[in-house]
Order: sequence, then C-alpha cells, then structure tokens
Amino acid sequence: MLVFVTGATGFIGSAVVQELIGAGHQVLGLARSDAGAKSLIAAGAKVHRGDLEDLESLRSGAAMSDGVIHLAFVHDFSKWAANCETDRRAIEALGDALAGSSRPLVTTSGTGLVPPERRPIEDNVPASGSDASPRGASERGAASVAARSVHVSMVRLPPTVHGQGDHGFVPRIIGIAREKGVSAYVGDGRTRWPAVHRLDAAHLYRLVLEKGTAGAGYHGVADEGVPVRDIAEAIGRGLKVPVVAKSPQEAADHFGFLAAFLGMDLLASSVQTQERLGWRPRHPALIPDLEQGHYFEV
Repeated sequence: MLVFVTGATGFIGSAVVQELIGAGHQVLGLARSDAGAKSLIAAGAKVHRGDLEDLESLRSGAAMSDGVIHLAFVHDFSKWAANCETDRRAIEALGDALAGSSRPLVTTSGTGLVPPERRPIEDNVPASGSDASPRGASERGAASVAARSVHVSMVRLPPTVHGQGDHGFVPRIIGIAREKGVSAYVGDGRTRWPAVHRLDAAHLYRLVLEKGTAGAGYHGVADEGVPVRDIAEAIGRGLKVPVVAKSPQEAADHFGFLAAFLGMDLLASSVQTQERLGWRPRHPALIPDLEQGHYFEV
C-alpha cells in the first residue's frame, strides 16, 4: 500500500514512517522544506511537497495514495483554536480525494475529557466535535468526511507521547525544574496523565490503517494515568533537585500555562482499542522511560 503521511518528519510521524516501511508499505511523506524532504528520502520514503494550509497539495497527495495517515498539526497553544480549524480544513481536503472509495483515512485527535463517574474508555468520550474534546474541530472534520462516505478512523493520543527526541509537555516541565531548581507538582499530586511511547503509538497507527473500522475512534494509551507527583519525583531524581508541592495559585506562577494541564485529571484507557485491534504496548512506560536518563541530557 502506498500511504500518504502528513507530519511525516515529526516526532511521531517519523516513527510511523519507519513502522509502515518495516511492514512492507511504501510511504509518500508531506514535506514543507528541503530539510524535511531530505530526511524523508533518507528514511526510504517518497516526497510530496506542501503544507497544512496548501489544501490542493493535501488533495493531490491523498489522490495518488492507497491510504492516508494524517498527523500534521501546529502545536502553538497561543493560537490553539485557529490551529484546530486549520486541522479541520486539512481533514476535509484529504476527504475530498477519498470520498466514495474504500481507501482509509486515519486522523489524529486527543483523548477526551471523560466525566469522572464514567469509565475513560473509547465509547465514553464526548461526542465528536464536543467542546470538551481537546481537538473538537479535528473531530468535527472527521465526522464531516465520514458523512461523505470516507472510510475515516481516528487515533486519539494522550497529552504525553514520550521517547527519544520528545519535545512536548514533559521536556517543558523538565526545563522549568532545571531553571527553578525544584521539581514541582500541583496540590496533592494525585491528578493523572495518560501516556504512550512514540513507537507504540506508531504501531497503533499502522494497525488502524490496516484494520480500523470506519467511523471508529481508537485510544493510543499505554499508561492509563500516571500521577503527576510520580512524574515530578522522577524529574527530581533525574535532575537531582528537591521535589515540592505548589498550591494552584503558586502553580500558575511556577508553570505558566502548563499549570492548568497539571491540575487536570486526564485518565484515559485503551481497553477497547486493545481488544479490537490486538494492539499491545511493549515499549517503556513513562516513568521507566524517564529513568533511562535521555530526557536529562543537555
């Protein structure tokens, strides 16, 4: 299968490219720069030039492919709503090229915010497009193309996708701890973050591409909920700095915008994903990954 991958040079996307090629697929990767194109060629992929706002490049890449995995997203929290809208338009453009065919489209969202009285499994996330979803506009895009007979499935990722080369939330928290000389958590530290290793996430994307059910959502979750205090303690050990508690008021000054995320209980489960696809995370969980030391190399 020739698979068009957006975000193919990114932290997760580069692992997806290797997963696909290792399974015998060909990859057509979206590249917006010469450096990105060179990295794709080095990985054994073909290059398709364009970006998320070049909707015609997305349509043409999808049109020449047997399936699409859409990972590209602009991770700028100062323009979050606008970036989600950009993603919705990109999903709809990809759907234009696949409508009425059996060629699969795999899109990306975030694990939903499930009410605490309900199990945080795939069937209990808020309805597509709900404002409670971290990427509601992305989910609306998937629902829109599904209505046009596109074979679309969605992978929902947790806030922490970790591994060598991570540049997400955990490295930012480590940077704050290094700068301020303490590793902190909010309140009693019992709020929880789900997590998954990037290589396990990459394997899930391939399984969803190959076996996913149209209209289904799948959770790329290995750790259902790591207490933020455990994360802070692992960072403290890695940096050899004290571990301290911060009140919600103090946390806003200490962490900036990350304080709100650290104060949320974001429990999520992949029990149905594992049952339906036979996906089994096998790479290090978040705390063992932190203990390997690569997160603390300067």
